[in-house]
Amino acid sequence: MLASKYSNFELECGTDEAGRGCLAGPVTAAAVILPNTFANSILNDSKQLSENKRELLKPIIELESLSFGIAHVFQEEIDKINILNASILAMHKSIDKLCRIPEFIIIDGNKFKPYKKIPFETIIKGDGKYLSIAAASVLAKTYRDEYMNNIHEEFPMYNWKQNKGYPTKEHREAIKKYGITKYHRKTFRLLPEQLQFDL
Repeated sequence: MLASKYSNFELECGTDEAGRGCLAGPVTAAAVILPNTFANSILNDSKQLSENKRELLKPIIELESLSFGIAHVFQEEIDKINILNASILAMHKSIDKLCRIPEFIIIDGNKFKPYKKIPFETIIKGDGKYLSIAAASVLAKTYRDEYMNNIHEEFPMYNWKQNKGYPTKEHREAIKKYGITKYHRKTFRLLPEQLQFDL
């Protein structure tokens, strides 16, 4: 069972991101404030859930949360500021979108930068421990997947609908064959042998 709270504050916000290890597309974060009474037997770290379960949970989280926010940080920005800073920026932007100001923030992972003057705690594997972080992980994943499905229509040869921009063998083969798109992260190692040329 996931715990409902880390702190004693009424308005505790959980935040998480999706798409950090991808070769294309944004890193997407969500922030969620759940009521103390929130309970759900299916909710867990989004990586442990099937796509169907994530899609089922998305409207429940949106409806039952006190507030939620979603933010994308796109590949151009990722290439400028690096993926760690982009992930934290996405989390900050998702918190910006909450209609209630959180009193405490819990973050999945071990890296964060202070947001305004709100106290916070980073929690390794927090998405498998606290309901609000798990809820944020589900929203971040479903919104990012939706974005990748949309851009798949523009560049179907990379099969982003399936791989969501992650470095699968198929994705890398497509990069080798077709080159890169405006959605690819240029500072990422897009091909394992990127620096080797046949002379």
